[in-house]
Amino acid sequence: MQIIENSKVKEKLYYEKLENGMPVLIIPKKGMRKKYMIWGTNYGSNDSVFVVPGEDKETKVPNGVAHFLEHKMFEQENGTNSLDVLTALGVDANAYTTNDHTAYLFECTDNFYEAMDELMDYVQNPYFTDENVEKEKGIIGQEIMMYDDYPDWKVYLNTMQAMYHNNPIKIDIVGTIESISKIDKDILYKCYQTFYNPANMVMVICGDFEPETLLEEVKKRLKDTKANGEIKRIYPEEPETIVQERIEQTLEVSQPMYTIGIKDVPMDTNHENEEKIVRKDLAISILLELLAGRSSKLYKQLYDEGTIYGGIGLSYEFSSTYAHILFSGQSNEPETVYQRLKEEIKSLKENGIQEEDFIRIKKKLYGEYVEEYNDVSDIARMFLADYFKGINSFRYLDEITNIDVEYLAQVLNDVFKEEKMVLSIVKN
Repeated sequence: MQIIENSKVKEKLYYEKLENGMPVLIIPKKGMRKKYMIWGTNYGSNDSVFVVPGEDKETKVPNGVAHFLEHKMFEQENGTNSLDVLTALGVDANAYTTNDHTAYLFECTDNFYEAMDELMDYVQNPYFTDENVEKEKGIIGQEIMMYDDYPDWKVYLNTMQAMYHNNPIKIDIVGTIESISKIDKDILYKCYQTFYNPANMVMVICGDFEPETLLEEVKKRLKDTKANGEIKRIYPEEPETIVQERIEQTLEVSQPMYTIGIKDVPMDTNHENEEKIVRKDLAISILLELLAGRSSKLYKQLYDEGTIYGGIGLSYEFSSTYAHILFSGQSNEPETVYQRLKEEIKSLKENGIQEEDFIRIKKKLYGEYVEEYNDVSDIARMFLADYFKGINSFRYLDEITNIDVEYLAQVLNDVFKEEKMVLSIVKN
C-alpha cells in the first residue's frame, strides 16, 4: 500500500491499485466521528459512443443512459430499494451523474460497515427488467420537464450550446423525453458491463479508519471481476470557435439571470501531466478572483451601482474533451456586466497584475484549499473528481506556492480571449 503524505495539511493518502485494476484511496481522519465513502465510475453523460473492449464496431446509445443507469442501480431483485435500506440504517446516501463520471456515496457516524455492505452489493448487482425500465422512463421524464423550467440550469445549458458546436456537453445530462424513450434493459446492461468494470472505477473512503484493515474489508466485498481492457470513447470533433456570442430565453424569474462563458481548449488529463493541469487550474482560479471576486474593483463597482445582486459565481470546468470558464449571477443589466467584464479583462492585460493583489488572492485560495480538509465529504469527493482528471488533490497545495505573476499573465493572454466569450441570459 502506497502512502503519500502532505506536510502542509498533515494528511496522508493510502493508495492501492487492486488486482482487478481498481484504485482504492483511503484518507484517515483520526478522531473524526463522520465517515464518508464514495464509489465512482469513469462514465458520464458524454460517453454515448464507444467501442466495447474486445469488440471492433462502435456502440452508440441514446443520450441520458448514464443518468438513467444511476437511477436504476438502487432497485434490487428482492423488491427493495437500496436507498431506503441505507436511510433505515441512519446514513445519508445519494448518487449523482456528471458529464464525466457517476458516483454512489454515503456519509454516516454509525453503521459504516452495514452501509458499505449495501452500497457495494447494489453497485455490483444491477437488476433491470422491461417493466422497471418502462416505469423509470415516466419518473425521469418528469425530472426532464422540471429541469426545462429551472432557470439556473437553463442559463447554464444555453451557455454550453452557445459555446460548443458538437461536444456532447451541450446536451442535457438527463437526456430528452425522446432519447430516454429508446433506452431498454439490454442497453443498460451493455453500458453497465462496459463502464462499471472495476478497472474503470475508483473508490475513496475518508474517516477514522486503520487503512490496512479497511482495505481488507473492501476486498472481501468485491466480486471476482477481471479488468476488461481499455474502453475506446469516441467524441465528435470540436472547433475552437464559439457557436454564437449571445443566447437568451424567457422564463419566470424575479431578476434576470446571466452566465458569461469563455471557451478554452481541453486539457490532456492524465497523471503524467498532473503539474501542468494543476498549475493552469490554479492560475485561472486566481485570475477569476482578481477579475470578479468579492474583493475585486469590478465587483465593488457593479454592486455599489446596483447592477448586480449578491456575488458572481466563478468556476473553471475542464476535462480531456472540453474546458470553459463561467461567471454567473443575477442582474437587471446583464449586457452591462458582460461589457464591463470585457473591459476589465482588457485593462488587466494592458496594465498588468499588481503583485499585492496577486499575493492576497493566492493566500485566500490557499486557505480555502486547506479548509477543505476539515470535512470528510469535501475530501472524498475532491479526491474522486481529481483522480478522474489525472490529479492527486494534494498537488494543489504544493503547486500554489509555485505560481508567479509572469505565469498568470501568460494564462490571462492565452485563455481570456474576447472572441471566445458568450453571454447567456434568462429573463422574465
